[in-house]
Amino acid sequence: MKFEYHDPKLGSVFGLTDDVKKDHRSFSITSGTINFLWNRNTDNLEFLIDGIPVVLKPNQLTTTTYLQHISYEHTELPLTSFLFNREFYCISDHDAEVSCNGILFFGTQDLPIITIPKQQERKFDMLYEIFEDEFSTSDKIQGDMLQMLLKRLIIMSTRLAKEQLIIKKLDNDQIDVIRKFNVLVDEHYKTKRKVSEYAELLFKSPKTLSNLFAIYNQKSPQQIILDRVALEAKRLINFTDKQNQEIAYELGFNDPAHFSRFFKKATSFSPSQYRETHNILH
Repeated sequence: MKFEYHDPKLGSVFGLTDDVKKDHRSFSITSGTINFLWNRNTDNLEFLIDGIPVVLKPNQLTTTTYLQHISYEHTELPLTSFLFNREFYCISDHDAEVSCNGILFFGTQDLPIITIPKQQERKFDMLYEIFEDEFSTSDKIQGDMLQMLLKRLIIMSTRLAKEQLIIKKLDNDQIDVIRKFNVLVDEHYKTKRKVSEYAELLFKSPKTLSNLFAIYNQKSPQQIILDRVALEAKRLINFTDKQNQEIAYELGFNDPAHFSRFFKKATSFSPSQYRETHNILH
């Protein structure tokens, strides 16, 4: 079953499908979308993000952004998806309204997998039914109603993410700094490679950022920046036909040899070796 709300004047789209493998190419807008992916089956299912397998257990959900490459080639069970673009619901504009300031959308390097507890399964199922009902009610305020329901889904999922994924020692302001750092890295990794540059954007000291990430996870802010560059390099090798020199310049390296050394240090492969052994397009 597939539903879609599309406003061509705004270029906005919001869709719901109970089988995203079958329907993901048939929406009016298929690029630049954010996805909620929800396994509503009784068995595990698998899909690929940037060529890496991701397994969702029954009643687990996750979010993906337009910066990630998703493949359903190995998905054997129907996977429910709510998809929308920034024109329909802009995450950053709604930060103040959404619990924990958007921790579901930390950036491309952290994939939040959330488990819906047994006692909340009915609440999520009822929300799904309300979405279906609202998609069947076509009037001038349908878009507003769907935005309200999407906000409810985000808040419900955010509350679970805070319980299940966030270190208890962190308060909301600290969580927000982590999220904003990851988002800024996604925006600026091609031109900004120093922690001090991001610290300045966040009005924090580099030491404050390092201490905060030491509490949150084992990766340092500097390693997150470098990993983001390496991730994009792998994506460009896997999903485009760009040559190594083009990729080097696109990622902000003035010298292709410098890019090659960086890539080998990050992945243990030269770009050419990686292309030969990992290129998904082959």
